[in-house]
Amino acid sequence: MFNKVLIANRGEIALRIIRACKELGIRTVAIYCEPDATARYVKKADEAYLVTPGPLRGYLNVYGIVELAKNAGCDAIHPGYGFLSENPQFAEACLDAEIAFIGPNPESIKKMGLKVEARALAKSIGIPVLPGTQPIKNIEDAIKLGKEIGFPLMIKATAGGGGRGLRICYDEESLKRQIPVAMSEAKKAFGDERIFLEKFLERPHHVEIQIVADKYGNVIYLGERDCSIQRRHQKLIEIAPSLLLKKEVRQLMGDAAKKLAKTVNYDNVGTVEFLVDESLNFYFLEMNTRIQVEHTITEEITGIDLVQTMIKIAAGQPLTIKQEDVCLDGYSIQCRINAEDPLNDFLPSTGVVTSYYSPGGFGIRIDGHVTEGYNVQPYYDSLLAKLVAWGKTWDEVVRRMHRALSEYVIRGVKTTIPLYIKIMEDEDFKKGNFSTKYIEEKLNSLLYTEEKDPFDLSVILSAAIVAHSRV
Repeated sequence: MFNKVLIANRGEIALRIIRACKELGIRTVAIYCEPDATARYVKKADEAYLVTPGPLRGYLNVYGIVELAKNAGCDAIHPGYGFLSENPQFAEACLDAEIAFIGPNPESIKKMGLKVEARALAKSIGIPVLPGTQPIKNIEDAIKLGKEIGFPLMIKATAGGGGRGLRICYDEESLKRQIPVAMSEAKKAFGDERIFLEKFLERPHHVEIQIVADKYGNVIYLGERDCSIQRRHQKLIEIAPSLLLKKEVRQLMGDAAKKLAKTVNYDNVGTVEFLVDESLNFYFLEMNTRIQVEHTITEEITGIDLVQTMIKIAAGQPLTIKQEDVCLDGYSIQCRINAEDPLNDFLPSTGVVTSYYSPGGFGIRIDGHVTEGYNVQPYYDSLLAKLVAWGKTWDEVVRRMHRALSEYVIRGVKTTIPLYIKIMEDEDFKKGNFSTKYIEEKLNSLLYTEEKDPFDLSVILSAAIVAHSRV
Protein backbone atom coordinates (compact mmCIF):
# COMPACT_ATOMS: atom_id res chain seq x y z
CA MET A 1 0.00 0.00 0.00
CA PHE A 2 1.09 3.58 -0.63
CA ASN A 3 2.61 5.72 2.10
CA LYS A 4 1.63 9.18 0.85
CA VAL A 5 -0.81 10.29 -1.87
CA LEU A 6 -0.99 13.72 -3.48
CA ILE A 7 -4.52 14.74 -4.48
CA ALA A 8 -4.47 16.69 -7.73
CA ASN A 9 -7.88 18.23 -7.22
CA ARG A 10 -9.94 20.45 -4.94
CA GLY A 11 -13.27 20.77 -3.14
CA GLU A 12 -15.63 17.90 -2.50
CA ILE A 13 -13.73 15.18 -4.37
CA ALA A 14 -10.43 16.10 -2.67
CA LEU A 15 -12.09 15.71 0.72
CA ARG A 16 -13.63 12.39 -0.39
CA ILE A 17 -10.19 11.05 -1.36
CA ILE A 18 -8.64 12.26 1.91
CA ARG A 19 -11.25 10.30 3.85
CA ALA A 20 -10.57 7.13 1.85
CA CYS A 21 -6.82 7.50 2.39
CA LYS A 22 -7.18 8.04 6.14
CA GLU A 23 -9.16 4.81 6.46
CA LEU A 24 -6.34 3.01 4.61
CA GLY A 25 -3.66 4.56 6.81
CA ILE A 26 -2.22 6.68 3.99
CA ARG A 27 -0.90 10.22 4.52
CA THR A 28 -2.29 12.88 2.16
CA VAL A 29 -0.97 15.96 0.41
CA ALA A 30 -3.38 18.63 -0.84
CA ILE A 31 -2.71 21.31 -3.42
CA TYR A 32 -4.53 24.63 -3.57
CA CYS A 33 -4.67 27.88 -5.48
CA GLU A 34 -5.08 31.11 -3.51
CA PRO A 35 -8.93 31.20 -3.42
CA ASP A 36 -8.90 27.74 -1.76
CA ALA A 37 -6.31 28.62 0.92
CA THR A 38 -8.81 28.19 3.78
CA ALA A 39 -10.86 25.39 2.20
CA ARG A 40 -11.89 22.43 4.33
CA TYR A 41 -9.98 19.85 2.26
CA VAL A 42 -6.76 21.87 2.72
CA LYS A 43 -7.18 21.77 6.49
CA LYS A 44 -7.96 18.04 6.56
CA ALA A 45 -4.93 16.92 4.53
CA ASP A 46 -1.71 16.05 6.35
CA GLU A 47 0.20 18.52 4.17
CA ALA A 48 -0.90 21.26 1.76
CA TYR A 49 0.99 23.30 -0.83
CA LEU A 50 0.13 26.37 -2.88
CA VAL A 51 0.25 25.87 -6.64
CA THR A 52 0.44 28.69 -9.15
CA PRO A 53 -0.28 30.58 -11.35
CA GLY A 54 -3.67 32.15 -10.82
CA PRO A 55 -6.85 30.76 -9.27
CA LEU A 56 -7.16 27.90 -11.78
CA ARG A 57 -4.07 27.15 -13.85
CA GLY A 58 -2.16 25.75 -10.89
CA TYR A 59 -4.54 22.78 -10.84
CA LEU A 60 -3.68 22.10 -14.50
CA ASN A 61 0.11 22.32 -14.23
CA VAL A 62 1.06 18.75 -15.21
CA TYR A 63 4.79 18.81 -14.57
CA GLY A 64 4.60 21.24 -11.66
CA ILE A 65 2.24 18.92 -9.77
CA VAL A 66 4.36 15.85 -10.48
CA GLU A 67 7.51 17.64 -9.33
CA LEU A 68 5.74 18.78 -6.17
CA ALA A 69 4.66 15.18 -5.48
CA LYS A 70 8.27 13.98 -5.83
CA ASN A 71 9.60 16.69 -3.51
CA ALA A 72 6.89 15.91 -0.93
CA GLY A 73 7.84 12.22 -0.92
CA CYS A 74 4.58 10.97 -2.46
CA ASP A 75 4.46 7.55 -4.07
CA ALA A 76 1.06 8.08 -5.77
CA ILE A 77 -1.22 10.78 -7.19
CA HIS A 78 -5.02 10.65 -7.28
CA PRO A 79 -6.49 13.00 -9.92
CA GLY A 80 -10.15 12.93 -8.79
CA TYR A 81 -12.52 13.98 -11.58
CA GLY A 82 -12.24 16.89 -14.00
CA PHE A 83 -8.97 18.85 -14.27
CA LEU A 84 -6.21 16.34 -15.21
CA SER A 85 -8.09 13.12 -14.47
CA GLU A 86 -8.45 12.07 -18.12
CA ASN A 87 -5.20 13.56 -19.38
CA PRO A 88 -2.90 10.75 -20.63
CA GLN A 89 0.06 13.15 -20.57
CA PHE A 90 -0.44 13.57 -16.82
CA ALA A 91 -0.68 9.81 -16.26
CA GLU A 92 2.51 9.31 -18.28
CA ALA A 93 4.33 12.07 -16.39
CA CYS A 94 3.45 10.33 -13.11
CA LEU A 95 4.77 6.99 -14.31
CA ASP A 96 7.93 8.57 -15.76
CA ALA A 97 8.59 10.04 -12.30
CA GLU A 98 8.02 6.58 -10.76
CA ILE A 99 4.87 7.81 -9.03
CA ALA A 100 1.75 5.65 -9.29
CA PHE A 101 -1.21 7.19 -11.09
CA ILE A 102 -4.43 6.21 -9.30
CA GLY A 103 -6.41 5.63 -12.44
CA PRO A 104 -6.15 3.57 -15.63
CA ASN A 105 -3.00 3.25 -17.72
CA PRO A 106 -2.26 6.10 -20.17
CA GLU A 107 -2.95 3.95 -23.23
CA SER A 108 -6.52 3.21 -22.07
CA ILE A 109 -7.12 6.90 -21.43
CA LYS A 110 -5.90 7.73 -24.95
CA LYS A 111 -8.06 5.10 -26.64
CA MET A 112 -11.24 6.15 -24.83
CA GLY A 113 -10.53 9.88 -24.67
CA LEU A 114 -11.27 10.63 -28.32
CA LYS A 115 -14.97 10.03 -28.90
CA VAL A 116 -14.81 9.12 -32.59
CA GLU A 117 -12.10 6.52 -32.01
CA ALA A 118 -13.96 5.15 -28.97
CA ARG A 119 -17.16 4.79 -31.04
CA ALA A 120 -15.28 3.00 -33.79
CA LEU A 121 -13.68 0.62 -31.30
CA ALA A 122 -17.02 -0.14 -29.62
CA LYS A 123 -18.62 -0.80 -33.00
CA SER A 124 -15.76 -3.09 -34.05
CA ILE A 125 -16.41 -5.43 -31.09
CA GLY A 126 -20.16 -5.57 -31.64
CA ILE A 127 -21.43 -2.90 -29.23
CA PRO A 128 -24.32 -0.91 -30.77
CA VAL A 129 -23.59 2.74 -31.60
CA LEU A 130 -25.77 5.48 -33.05
CA PRO A 131 -25.11 6.50 -36.67
CA GLY A 132 -22.35 9.12 -36.75
CA THR A 133 -19.43 10.61 -38.66
CA GLN A 134 -15.69 10.99 -38.49
CA PRO A 135 -14.42 14.46 -37.48
CA ILE A 136 -15.86 16.93 -39.97
CA LYS A 137 -13.69 19.43 -41.84
CA ASN A 138 -16.17 22.11 -42.89
CA ILE A 139 -19.84 23.11 -42.85
CA GLU A 140 -20.43 21.80 -46.39
CA ASP A 141 -19.32 18.29 -45.39
CA ALA A 142 -21.43 18.52 -42.24
CA ILE A 143 -24.58 19.33 -44.23
CA LYS A 144 -23.95 16.49 -46.68
CA LEU A 145 -23.31 13.94 -43.93
CA GLY A 146 -26.19 15.31 -41.85
CA LYS A 147 -28.63 14.62 -44.68
CA GLU A 148 -27.34 11.06 -44.95
CA ILE A 149 -27.81 10.37 -41.24
CA GLY A 150 -31.03 12.37 -40.90
CA PHE A 151 -32.09 15.06 -38.45
CA PRO A 152 -32.14 15.66 -35.53
CA LEU A 153 -28.39 15.52 -35.02
CA MET A 154 -25.93 16.11 -32.22
CA ILE A 155 -22.74 18.09 -32.76
CA LYS A 156 -20.15 16.67 -30.36
CA ALA A 157 -16.54 17.51 -29.51
CA THR A 158 -14.16 14.67 -30.37
CA ALA A 159 -12.18 15.27 -27.18
CA GLY A 160 -15.24 16.29 -25.20
CA GLY A 161 -17.26 15.38 -22.18
CA GLY A 162 -19.64 16.93 -19.68
CA GLY A 163 -21.82 18.35 -22.45
CA ARG A 164 -19.23 20.91 -23.55
CA GLY A 165 -19.23 21.51 -27.29
CA LEU A 166 -22.49 19.59 -27.64
CA ARG A 167 -25.34 21.08 -29.67
CA ILE A 168 -28.66 19.69 -30.97
CA CYS A 169 -29.67 20.54 -34.54
CA TYR A 170 -33.11 19.90 -36.05
CA ASP A 171 -32.41 21.27 -39.55
CA GLU A 172 -29.70 22.55 -41.89
CA GLU A 173 -29.97 26.15 -40.71
CA SER A 174 -29.40 25.26 -37.06
CA LEU A 175 -26.50 23.01 -38.12
CA LYS A 176 -24.85 25.92 -39.95
CA ARG A 177 -25.30 28.22 -36.94
CA GLN A 178 -24.22 25.79 -34.26
CA ILE A 179 -21.05 24.31 -35.80
CA PRO A 180 -18.86 27.42 -35.25
CA VAL A 181 -20.23 27.78 -31.71
CA ALA A 182 -19.56 24.13 -30.88
CA MET A 183 -16.02 24.30 -32.34
CA SER A 184 -15.24 27.42 -30.33
CA GLU A 185 -16.52 25.87 -27.11
CA ALA A 186 -14.61 22.62 -27.75
CA LYS A 187 -11.40 24.57 -28.41
CA LYS A 188 -11.81 26.54 -25.20
CA ALA A 189 -12.68 23.51 -23.06
CA PHE A 190 -10.34 20.85 -24.47
CA GLY A 191 -7.78 22.61 -26.65
CA ASP A 192 -9.17 20.66 -29.62
CA GLU A 193 -11.80 22.21 -31.90
CA ARG A 194 -12.60 19.03 -33.84
CA ILE A 195 -16.23 17.94 -33.82
CA PHE A 196 -18.34 15.15 -35.27
CA LEU A 197 -22.02 14.44 -35.86
CA GLU A 198 -24.18 11.76 -34.26
CA LYS A 199 -27.85 10.81 -34.59
CA PHE A 200 -29.94 12.34 -31.79
CA LEU A 201 -32.52 10.31 -29.89
CA GLU A 202 -35.44 12.46 -28.75
CA ARG A 203 -36.33 10.96 -25.36
CA PRO A 204 -33.76 8.42 -24.27
CA HIS A 205 -32.53 7.50 -20.82
CA HIS A 206 -28.87 8.22 -20.09
CA VAL A 207 -27.66 5.05 -18.36
CA GLU A 208 -24.09 4.31 -17.35
CA ILE A 209 -22.42 1.08 -16.24
CA GLN A 210 -19.85 1.22 -13.44
CA ILE A 211 -16.92 -1.09 -14.14
CA VAL A 212 -13.93 -2.08 -11.99
CA ALA A 213 -10.83 -3.76 -13.44
CA ASP A 214 -7.57 -4.80 -11.79
CA LYS A 215 -4.11 -5.22 -13.32
CA TYR A 216 -4.56 -8.96 -13.77
CA GLY A 217 -7.38 -9.01 -16.33
CA ASN A 218 -10.27 -9.29 -13.85
CA VAL A 219 -13.22 -7.04 -14.76
CA ILE A 220 -16.63 -6.71 -13.07
CA TYR A 221 -19.53 -4.30 -13.34
CA LEU A 222 -21.42 -2.86 -10.36
CA GLY A 223 -24.83 -2.29 -11.86
CA GLU A 224 -25.90 0.96 -13.47
CA ARG A 225 -26.88 4.56 -12.79
CA ASP A 226 -29.65 6.51 -14.55
CA CYS A 227 -28.44 10.07 -15.18
CA SER A 228 -31.36 11.26 -17.30
CA ILE A 229 -32.33 14.22 -15.08
CA GLN A 230 -30.02 16.78 -16.62
CA ARG A 231 -30.01 20.27 -18.03
CA ARG A 232 -28.02 21.20 -21.13
CA HIS A 233 -26.33 17.81 -20.83
CA GLN A 234 -25.16 18.58 -17.29
CA LYS A 235 -26.36 15.97 -14.79
CA LEU A 236 -28.47 17.15 -11.85
CA ILE A 237 -29.99 14.03 -10.29
CA GLU A 238 -28.69 10.46 -10.57
CA ILE A 239 -30.43 7.21 -9.61
CA ALA A 240 -29.15 3.68 -8.99
CA PRO A 241 -30.27 1.24 -10.16
CA SER A 242 -32.29 2.40 -13.17
CA LEU A 243 -36.07 2.05 -12.97
CA LEU A 244 -36.09 1.33 -16.70
CA LEU A 245 -33.83 -1.70 -17.12
CA LYS A 246 -34.85 -5.32 -16.89
CA LYS A 247 -32.42 -7.88 -15.52
CA GLU A 248 -31.63 -9.25 -18.97
CA VAL A 249 -30.86 -5.80 -20.44
CA ARG A 250 -28.72 -4.90 -17.41
CA GLN A 251 -26.62 -8.01 -18.01
CA LEU A 252 -26.26 -7.30 -21.73
CA MET A 253 -25.10 -3.74 -21.02
CA GLY A 254 -22.78 -4.91 -18.25
CA ASP A 255 -21.24 -7.55 -20.48
CA ALA A 256 -20.75 -4.95 -23.24
CA ALA A 257 -19.01 -2.60 -20.80
CA LYS A 258 -16.74 -5.40 -19.57
CA LYS A 259 -15.89 -6.39 -23.14
CA LEU A 260 -14.89 -2.82 -24.00
CA ALA A 261 -12.75 -2.55 -20.85
CA LYS A 262 -10.94 -5.79 -21.64
CA THR A 263 -10.37 -4.72 -25.25
CA VAL A 264 -8.41 -1.63 -24.13
CA ASN A 265 -6.68 -3.42 -21.21
CA TYR A 266 -8.41 -1.17 -18.71
CA ASP A 267 -7.11 -1.38 -15.15
CA ASN A 268 -9.05 0.74 -12.68
CA VAL A 269 -12.47 2.21 -12.00
CA GLY A 270 -14.35 3.59 -15.02
CA THR A 271 -17.80 4.22 -16.47
CA VAL A 272 -19.24 3.17 -19.82
CA GLU A 273 -22.15 5.40 -20.80
CA PHE A 274 -25.11 4.44 -23.00
CA LEU A 275 -28.33 5.92 -24.35
CA VAL A 276 -31.35 3.63 -23.93
CA ASP A 277 -34.55 4.14 -25.94
CA GLU A 278 -38.12 3.28 -24.94
CA SER A 279 -37.77 -0.20 -26.48
CA LEU A 280 -34.70 -0.85 -24.29
CA ASN A 281 -32.31 -0.74 -27.23
CA PHE A 282 -28.99 0.64 -25.97
CA TYR A 283 -26.23 2.52 -27.78
CA PHE A 284 -22.66 3.26 -26.71
CA LEU A 285 -22.09 6.92 -25.89
CA GLU A 286 -18.62 7.23 -24.34
CA MET A 287 -16.33 5.91 -21.64
CA ASN A 288 -15.18 8.04 -18.71
CA THR A 289 -11.76 6.87 -17.54
CA ARG A 290 -12.01 8.24 -13.99
CA ILE A 291 -14.16 8.27 -10.88
CA GLN A 292 -17.56 9.85 -11.56
CA VAL A 293 -19.25 12.58 -9.52
CA GLU A 294 -22.14 10.16 -9.01
CA HIS A 295 -20.06 7.20 -7.78
CA THR A 296 -21.74 7.65 -4.38
CA ILE A 297 -25.00 5.97 -5.34
CA THR A 298 -23.23 2.87 -6.63
CA GLU A 299 -21.42 2.69 -3.30
CA GLU A 300 -24.75 2.93 -1.48
CA ILE A 301 -26.40 0.00 -3.29
CA THR A 302 -23.32 -2.27 -3.45
CA GLY A 303 -21.50 -1.49 -0.21
CA ILE A 304 -18.23 -1.12 -2.15
CA ASP A 305 -15.97 1.90 -1.54
CA LEU A 306 -14.96 2.86 -5.08
CA VAL A 307 -12.28 5.38 -4.10
CA GLN A 308 -10.54 2.89 -1.84
CA THR A 309 -10.89 0.31 -4.61
CA MET A 310 -9.10 2.67 -7.01
CA ILE A 311 -6.22 3.08 -4.58
CA LYS A 312 -5.90 -0.67 -3.96
CA ILE A 313 -5.89 -1.48 -7.68
CA ALA A 314 -3.24 1.18 -8.39
CA ALA A 315 -1.14 -0.36 -5.59
CA GLY A 316 -1.26 -3.69 -7.43
CA GLN A 317 -3.88 -5.51 -5.39
CA PRO A 318 -6.24 -7.89 -7.25
CA LEU A 319 -10.02 -7.66 -7.04
CA THR A 320 -11.42 -9.59 -4.09
CA ILE A 321 -14.97 -9.75 -5.45
CA LYS A 322 -16.32 -11.71 -8.42
CA GLN A 323 -19.24 -10.78 -10.68
CA GLU A 324 -21.54 -13.31 -9.04
CA ASP A 325 -20.83 -11.70 -5.65
CA VAL A 326 -22.18 -8.28 -6.72
CA CYS A 327 -25.56 -7.60 -5.11
CA LEU A 328 -27.67 -4.49 -5.68
CA ASP A 329 -29.48 -3.60 -2.46
CA GLY A 330 -32.31 -1.05 -2.61
CA TYR A 331 -32.27 2.30 -4.41
CA SER A 332 -30.18 5.44 -4.12
CA ILE A 333 -30.61 9.01 -5.37
CA GLN A 334 -27.98 11.74 -5.60
CA CYS A 335 -28.87 15.43 -5.93
CA ARG A 336 -26.08 17.78 -6.98
CA ILE A 337 -26.43 20.84 -4.77
CA ASN A 338 -25.19 23.57 -7.10
CA ALA A 339 -24.74 27.28 -6.40
CA GLU A 340 -27.10 28.23 -9.23
CA ASP A 341 -30.38 30.10 -9.54
CA PRO A 342 -33.03 27.95 -11.28
CA LEU A 343 -35.30 30.99 -11.59
CA ASN A 344 -32.63 32.89 -13.51
CA ASP A 345 -31.66 30.33 -16.18
CA PHE A 346 -29.43 28.53 -13.65
CA LEU A 347 -27.08 31.50 -13.44
CA PRO A 348 -24.12 30.65 -11.15
CA SER A 349 -24.43 32.27 -7.74
CA THR A 350 -21.35 33.51 -5.89
CA GLY A 351 -20.80 35.00 -2.46
CA VAL A 352 -20.47 33.98 1.18
CA VAL A 353 -22.57 31.20 2.70
CA THR A 354 -24.16 33.02 5.64
CA SER A 355 -25.99 30.03 7.13
CA TYR A 356 -25.49 26.29 6.72
CA TYR A 357 -27.32 23.29 8.19
CA SER A 358 -26.98 19.81 6.72
CA PRO A 359 -29.64 17.10 7.00
CA GLY A 360 -28.99 13.69 8.54
CA GLY A 361 -30.76 10.57 9.70
CA PHE A 362 -30.91 7.00 8.50
CA GLY A 363 -30.01 6.53 4.83
CA ILE A 364 -28.65 10.06 4.29
CA ARG A 365 -25.11 10.92 3.17
CA ILE A 366 -23.50 14.23 2.25
CA ASP A 367 -20.27 14.57 0.28
CA GLY A 368 -19.45 18.26 0.37
CA HIS A 369 -16.92 20.88 1.36
CA VAL A 370 -19.12 23.82 2.33
CA THR A 371 -19.59 25.32 5.80
CA GLU A 372 -20.94 28.60 7.13
CA GLY A 373 -18.60 31.38 5.99
CA TYR A 374 -17.50 29.53 2.86
CA ASN A 375 -16.89 31.90 -0.06
CA VAL A 376 -18.34 30.53 -3.32
CA GLN A 377 -15.88 31.60 -6.00
CA PRO A 378 -16.61 32.35 -9.68
CA TYR A 379 -13.56 30.40 -10.90
CA TYR A 380 -14.74 26.87 -10.24
CA ASP A 381 -17.60 24.46 -10.85
CA SER A 382 -20.79 25.43 -9.00
CA LEU A 383 -21.07 22.10 -7.13
CA LEU A 384 -21.27 22.69 -3.38
CA ALA A 385 -22.27 19.25 -2.13
CA LYS A 386 -23.80 15.95 -3.14
CA LEU A 387 -26.84 14.90 -1.13
CA VAL A 388 -27.36 11.15 -1.27
CA ALA A 389 -30.30 9.09 0.00
CA TRP A 390 -30.73 5.32 0.22
CA GLY A 391 -33.95 3.35 0.63
CA LYS A 392 -35.05 -0.25 0.42
CA THR A 393 -37.70 0.70 -2.17
CA TRP A 394 -38.05 3.46 -4.77
CA ASP A 395 -40.95 5.05 -2.89
CA GLU A 396 -38.93 5.07 0.34
CA VAL A 397 -35.84 6.68 -1.17
CA VAL A 398 -37.90 9.43 -2.87
CA ARG A 399 -39.66 10.26 0.41
CA ARG A 400 -36.35 10.19 2.29
CA MET A 401 -34.67 12.50 -0.21
CA HIS A 402 -37.63 14.90 -0.05
CA ARG A 403 -37.35 14.99 3.74
CA ALA A 404 -33.59 15.59 3.62
CA LEU A 405 -33.89 18.37 1.03
CA SER A 406 -36.54 20.05 3.19
CA GLU A 407 -34.06 20.07 6.10
CA TYR A 408 -31.11 21.36 4.09
CA VAL A 409 -30.28 25.04 4.72
CA ILE A 410 -27.77 26.99 2.62
CA ARG A 411 -28.19 30.77 2.70
CA GLY A 412 -26.19 33.59 1.16
CA VAL A 413 -26.18 32.05 -2.32
CA LYS A 414 -28.89 30.64 -4.55
CA THR A 415 -28.96 26.83 -4.82
CA THR A 416 -30.81 24.08 -6.66
CA ILE A 417 -32.37 22.71 -3.43
CA PRO A 418 -35.88 24.22 -3.96
CA LEU A 419 -36.02 22.79 -7.49
CA TYR A 420 -35.13 19.32 -6.25
CA ILE A 421 -37.87 19.49 -3.62
CA LYS A 422 -40.39 20.13 -6.40
CA ILE A 423 -38.97 17.25 -8.46
CA MET A 424 -39.36 14.83 -5.53
CA GLU A 425 -43.02 15.91 -5.34
CA ASP A 426 -43.63 15.49 -9.08
CA GLU A 427 -45.88 12.55 -9.97
CA ASP A 428 -44.03 11.80 -13.21
CA PHE A 429 -40.72 11.57 -11.38
CA LYS A 430 -42.22 9.39 -8.65
CA LYS A 431 -43.60 7.03 -11.32
CA GLY A 432 -40.27 6.93 -13.19
CA ASN A 433 -41.74 8.77 -16.18
CA PHE A 434 -38.70 10.81 -17.20
CA SER A 435 -36.04 10.99 -19.89
CA THR A 436 -33.21 13.35 -20.81
CA LYS A 437 -35.96 15.81 -21.83
CA TYR A 438 -37.49 15.91 -18.33
CA ILE A 439 -36.04 19.24 -17.16
CA GLU A 440 -36.58 20.91 -20.53
CA GLU A 441 -40.24 19.88 -20.63
CA LYS A 442 -41.15 20.23 -16.95
CA LEU A 443 -39.06 23.13 -15.66
CA ASN A 444 -41.72 25.82 -15.91
CA SER A 445 -44.39 23.70 -14.26
CA LEU A 446 -41.93 22.79 -11.48
CA LEU A 447 -40.88 26.38 -10.82
CA TYR A 448 -44.21 28.14 -11.26
CA THR A 449 -47.32 26.59 -9.74
CA GLU A 450 -50.64 27.90 -8.51
CA GLU A 451 -49.70 26.72 -5.04
CA LYS A 452 -47.43 28.72 -2.77
CA ASP A 453 -44.10 28.81 -4.52
CA PRO A 454 -41.13 27.79 -2.30
CA PHE A 455 -38.95 30.04 -4.47
CA ASP A 456 -41.07 33.08 -3.57
CA LEU A 457 -39.29 35.15 -0.91
CA SER A 458 -42.56 36.87 0.07
CA VAL A 459 -44.04 33.48 0.98
CA ILE A 460 -41.02 32.65 3.14
CA LEU A 461 -41.23 36.04 4.90
CA SER A 462 -44.96 35.69 5.48
CA ALA A 463 -44.47 32.28 7.06
CA ALA A 464 -41.73 33.67 9.28
CA ILE A 465 -43.98 36.55 10.45
CA VAL A 466 -46.80 34.15 11.30
CA ALA A 467 -44.42 31.89 13.23
CA HIS A 468 -43.01 34.85 15.14
CA SER A 469 -46.47 36.17 16.06
CA ARG A 470 -47.36 32.77 17.53
CA VAL A 471 -44.27 32.87 19.74
